Amino acid sequence: MTTSDPIAAWHDLLQAERGHELCAEITASQRARRLRFGDRVLCPFLRPFFLTGDDEARVTRVAELLWTLGERVARAALDRPELLRDLALSDDEIRLARIDPGYGTATTAGRADAFILPDSLQFAEYNAESPAGPAYSEGLAELFAELPVMRRFRERYDVRLYRPIGAVLDALVASYHEWGGRAAPPRMAIVDWREVPTYSEFELLRDAFTAAGVPTIVCDPRDLQYSSSGLHAGGARIDLVYRRVLINDMVARPDECRALLQAYEARAVCVANTLRCKMAHKKAFFARSAAVLAGEPRALRDQTKRRVRRHRRDARLGDERRRLGPRARSRARGARARLGGAGKDCRAPRAVSRLRRRRRGDARHAGRFRAVRLSRPPRRFSDASERDGPRQRDVRRGTGARVRRRGN
Repeated sequence: MTTSDPIAAWHDLLQAERGHELCAEITASQRARRLRFGDRVLCPFLRPFFLTGDDEARVTRVAELLWTLGERVARAALDRPELLRDLALSDDEIRLARIDPGYGTATTAGRADAFILPDSLQFAEYNAESPAGPAYSEGLAELFAELPVMRRFRERYDVRLYRPIGAVLDALVASYHEWGGRAAPPRMAIVDWREVPTYSEFELLRDAFTAAGVPTIVCDPRDLQYSSSGLHAGGARIDLVYRRVLINDMVARPDECRALLQAYEARAVCVANTLRCKMAHKKAFFARSAAVLAGEPRALRDQTKRRVRRHRRDARLGDERRRLGPRARSRARGARARLGGAGKDCRAPRAVSRLRRRRRGDARHAGRFRAVRLSRPPRRFSDASERDGPRQRDVRRGTGARVRRRGN
């Protein structure tokens, strides 16, 4: 059978494989390569996520727009108390966001979680804080590239693997230089709790960064020491912190994160992402993204707003419900009920999004594209009515390796 559909072509090639043996091989290889989340391997599927060149360009454009808006929000909110309040930051998060990190980029490395639809991308989240994924994605791409079935697949298609680790390293070093750092190369520490399930990715990143010429260690916030001579770990001075420890943890465990926070406040170390990234990380960012465009020229403002509306999920802040019509209020109540009452108390602003149902069949093909993760759709809720429930949209049946038919 011949086909121009890369997914169907891959499935045809799998027919010649022994499925159980291939599955066991992929699972064992993931464990050997530290591609695991805690004790669980990352990928239970027999096919990588394919992306066409057109979809790659589309995702890149929209993800860059989202990042740009996130940076605008972080800059604008510090000068506009009402916007800072609408983003639903806690008092502790506001206090941390007001600390000057020494450079302007709030989110050095982010991840946009989206559904690929035929005519748009629908973003469920912008993880602007400490996203996992780059080393996992690259490791899985390399694993699939070495399979015999991929070699046969490449006889019919041009395949390019995504290698996001290099881009993440370049972005981190660029933030270090923007901060004013002069060490060449800087000594980097990947900082998070040693018991987190993503620790294996830190080890992969450490090995890759060190091999690229940037000496890197992985350390727990409790292993850091701060003094007038700088931030140290294991007796060595740290120039750049790749912060994977969450701001929520820094707020909840201040004593254990004291050295990191003191060095950050004193600008004794460059920290990426900064503690200002939380403003774009909040779900309310989607509901308030248009507010930061007020000072832009009208043509640019209108064009950007149209692009944002096309690709974001419908979202409103909880305190806006009084301005909605009866039917919209009914939909919002239904969404809050399906979200388990998360939006029940509307005295504090919070984002309430209408869930969109997708076909579950396409959820099997979820994967990662660079910094953009195609996440699984929300489960169906049996109590959702047709009238007030979420609108249904078909997910694009994706075609992370980029593929192109040979000869085209």
